[in-house]
Amino acid sequence: MVGEGGAVMPLELIHRVALGQDGMVTTTQALAAGLTRDHIRQLCRSGRWTRLSRGCFAPGGGPPGATPDRVRIRAAVTSLGPGAFAVLGSALELHGITGTRRHPAIHVSVPVDRPRPQRRTDSALVIHQLTVDPDDIVDVAGIPATSPLRTVTDLILRLGRYPAVSVLDSALNRGFVTPESLATVPALVRGRRGAPAARSHLGEADGRAQSPLETWARLRCVDGGVPPDVLQLEVRDEDGHLLGLGDLAWRAARLIAETDGAGPHGTPEALFADRRRQNRLVNAGWRILRFTWSDALRPDYIPHTVRQAMSLIRRTSRPTNPH
Repeated sequence: MVGEGGAVMPLELIHRVALGQDGMVTTTQALAAGLTRDHIRQLCRSGRWTRLSRGCFAPGGGPPGATPDRVRIRAAVTSLGPGAFAVLGSALELHGITGTRRHPAIHVSVPVDRPRPQRRTDSALVIHQLTVDPDDIVDVAGIPATSPLRTVTDLILRLGRYPAVSVLDSALNRGFVTPESLATVPALVRGRRGAPAARSHLGEADGRAQSPLETWARLRCVDGGVPPDVLQLEVRDEDGHLLGLGDLAWRAARLIAETDGAGPHGTPEALFADRRRQNRLVNAGWRILRFTWSDALRPDYIPHTVRQAMSLIRRTSRPTNPH
């Protein structure tokens, strides 16, 4: 809204500020724009604004649960003042690395040389005091956060095997870390709680996995004694034309396992493309198995199904004796 003489009204100015901050404004910014503290309280009571964290608001309103994660993280970091930065799962979310279940908790670290703030009214906020080298703190769209390598390192010390390897796979696949940078992690975790398990997780990381579901399916097969011998197998015809990629493959058995998550495989167009690709692979002599998250959550189901398929392939490929 524009007032007399072309002056921008406070709420319009605030919304402009919010657009550059993921939809968030601070009390200081609102006061500078011309609002009063009473006005801010009235906007929150009416539901037009949503309180995100101490001194931080979403002018668009709406239920707190509908607020995007990044603005909630931005608000939490901002509310804790200079020196605060996102860590652990919140830093992972900012970088766009997958592999863990989404959780409402927001993890922020504050400097170790000041008292840890008490935020009993912000139940989702978890405040840490981690010792982090300044070089390991980066800017993500204006939000301080631990670097991808430091974030991954901190998390694999705390996570179980399957989510830890999923995080490593995602970070490698998306180019946030490299095999060379991960080679430095054992030295970084030496002496820390969880270091032996973290080193083991590093040995299982594979950046060819394109989703956490692929990672889980691979680990289920490893644990079940039927590890795939190749990931993202390129299947080509006699002329070298690409027929399709197989998520997990056992080349000797000409067996491929595909993982169907809720993301890229969920649209009608993707389903049609998957079916056409599967037809090409089957016509080229490959057998296809398909697995979902519900399958991956059952420890024995995927390897059992793979073993059954291999057994059937061996039986049907044996020459029959004529009588």
